[in-house]
Parts: sequence; C-alpha cells; structure tokens
Amino acid sequence: MATKAAAAAVDFTRIYTTLGLGKETIAALQAFRKRHTDAQRIHGQYASQPTTVDFSHYRSVLKNQAIVDEAEKLFKDFKPVTYDVNAHIKAVEAFETKAVAKAQETAEKIDDELKALQATLANIEEARPFDDLSCDDVGKAHPRIVEAVETMVKKGKWTVPGYKEKFGDLSLM
Repeated sequence: MATKAAAAAVDFTRIYTTLGLGKETIAALQAFRKRHTDAQRIHGQYASQPTTVDFSHYRSVLKNQAIVDEAEKLFKDFKPVTYDVNAHIKAVEAFETKAVAKAQETAEKIDDELKALQATLANIEEARPFDDLSCDDVGKAHPRIVEAVETMVKKGKWTVPGYKEKFGDLSLM
C-alpha cells in the first residue's frame, strides 16, 4: 500500500522539467509509466472477476452430466504454470542502472555548467565598469588590438575598415 501512495505522490511533470533529463530518459520513463498503468488496469479487471465456478448450477442447466463432471475434474486438476521472472527482473535492473547512470551523467554536466556560470558571474561582478577603463587597460587585456593599431599607423591608415559602412560618415566636410 505504501508503494501505491508513493507512486501517487510523485509529480512526474515536475521531475521531467526540473531535473533536466535527456529526451531518451524522459521517453523511457513515460513508456515505463504507461506499461505500469496498463498492467495495473488489467490486474484490476481480473481481480474483480469471480474466481469460483458453480458446477452445481451447470449440472442443473445442462443435460449432459458427463461434460460437467469432466470440466470439474479438469478444473480441480489444473495447476497454474509458474514463470521464471528473473529475466524480466534483470532487464528492469539493467534499465534502472542505465537510467541512474544517465541521471548521474546529466547531474555532473549540470554541476559543471553551474560552476562555469558561477565563475562567469563572479568575473562580471568583479569587472571594472567601462567608464573606468583606459586604452592602456584594453591594450593589456588584448595585445592584438595594440598591434593592429600600430601597423595601421605605420601604414598611414587613419580609418577603421568598415566603420563608415556601419556607422556612417560623421565628418562635416
């Protein structure tokens, strides 16, 4: 009974959205849930059916008593076949281990992304505002900009290629 209450208390839509599960994992969970609900429905149908057979009723209705006697004998001699469910249990356990491994892999990826985002956020918070930056600071951060400016000055180029096309010509003459 505790498992039914636990299964009813699980909010699968919240699990799908908050855990960031992969498409394969979500599809496998949904397929498993569908098979489980189908099995519960079928079990409920068969459990509600009567399990006893009233042979005296059939003796009073049918004229051929030999058929009723034979059916009663077959019914009493019937022994249900037992199935070895170990193969199914192993398949479920294999699926479970795969799902757990995928979940752990996803959790590790999310943890790595969170660490990277935390580092980026800390870097942004510690960065100086643009108003406080000087050309020397930008040059120290990106030396290739200084090199590009020096080569442009040596060649006598005083305009930045593509600037007029992007921002227009601001000269008055």
